[in-house]
Formats: sequence, structure tokens, C-alpha cells
Amino acid sequence: MTPRTPAPAPPSADTVRQRVLVLYLSTSALDSAVLGWSLYDGTGRTAPTTGDSEEPPYATGVAALRDGWRLIQASQLIPPYPGHEYDVSFLKHEFFFEQLVHTGADR
Repeated sequence: MTPRTPAPAPPSADTVRQRVLVLYLSTSALDSAVLGWSLYDGTGRTAPTTGDSEEPPYATGVAALRDGWRLIQASQLIPPYPGHEYDVSFLKHEFFFEQLVHTGADR
């Protein structure tokens, strides 16, 4: 007898989607000031773009945690190569946060 592959589950009326917030902080500490940010909304309810706001969504990474965002990644701390301590480059203190949002019809 050949095993049968189960049919895919029908779409739920209460689907969960992910929102991702990337905060670039002034230091590696979560309570330091936000210098830059990006927001991605997997729910499709909003379509934020880079530079669409003068004010960051949160003043610090800790403020995002207090509002329910979950920290999922922090950038690795790499010391600068000697003689390059003051070079300007990418924003190195990058933190990724997520929110899981219910997108059901009743929400």
C-alpha cells in the first residue's frame, strides 16, 4: 500500500503574519539612541518606505521591547582594524525585531 500525502490545510480565518523592525543604534547597548530604522509589514496593512518619517518609531531598542517587539538578532561586535577607528561606513549596531500579527477577518 502506498502512503498518501495529506492534503494541505485550508487557509485559516486567523492567519499570522510577521512584521520586522530593523533599528540601527548609536552603540551596541539596547538602551542607546536610534540612528536609523527600517520597517517591513508582512500583513500588507501598511507599506512603509525608507525616509517616510523624520522621527524613529522608538527612541531606543528597549522601548521597542516594551511595546511587544521581540528581539531576534543583534549584529556581531567586530573591533575596527587599527588605524580605521574613525572611518565612516555602514551602521554597525543593527538589531532585528519582530511582531507576529493576526490577520484574520475579525481583526
